[in-house]
Amino acid sequence: MNKTSIVKMKACLLLVILTFIGFSLSACATMVTKGDKFPLLYEEMPVSILILPPMNESTAAEAKDYYATTIQEPLSFSGYYVFPYEITTDILKMEGIYDAELIKDLPLQKFREYFGADAVLFTTIKKWDLVYMVIAANLTVSIDCELKSTKSNATLWQYNGTVVVDLSGGNTGGGIAGLIVKAVVTAINSAMADYVPHARTANYMALSTLPYGKYHPLYGKDREQQFVEQTRLKQ
Repeated sequence: MNKTSIVKMKACLLLVILTFIGFSLSACATMVTKGDKFPLLYEEMPVSILILPPMNESTAAEAKDYYATTIQEPLSFSGYYVFPYEITTDILKMEGIYDAELIKDLPLQKFREYFGADAVLFTTIKKWDLVYMVIAANLTVSIDCELKSTKSNATLWQYNGTVVVDLSGGNTGGGIAGLIVKAVVTAINSAMADYVPHARTANYMALSTLPYGKYHPLYGKDREQQFVEQTRLKQ
């Protein structure tokens, strides 16, 4: 089994897990179908997507560079043609566009003219944080995603993916010795924390609500698929 097959299997397994979690939450959350929530996307049926440089609202200066490596692959697995991120980013930089903030509210038709893109994906890093308290630590990655049309400038889809990971030492026994061991394990976990896989998970959480693209077997057949509705993107 080659590396690509293994990656695809892992992606499929993750989507199954996320779907199961969605069903588990349905009893206490408002569920909505893809067709009802994102009718404009089904009307326009975009085929190609250009990913813009991420916007960063977190306190981690390096978050943009790390996060940028995690979004193209899961978006491709959703059935869309995704323009190579590094190439398009270099082209945008040559045009003086280093940050997506510069074009967030501008007409997006130029991306259709220059690249032939049907839609552009804006991503905002809301949280890229590690909270460390000696015997307890949490890592949080939170990403807002918004897909906008290059035809109408309208928002076709938006969702938030948030992952919170407990890096604490766990149950290491009682007494002072147990607390010391827990503090050491927590410190090691925090020092070795890798945000990238958790960013990928956050992407898959968000993209599991995105209607499938032309190159996915379920293209046009997922209107009745349900997911947990977010009344507004997380802050």
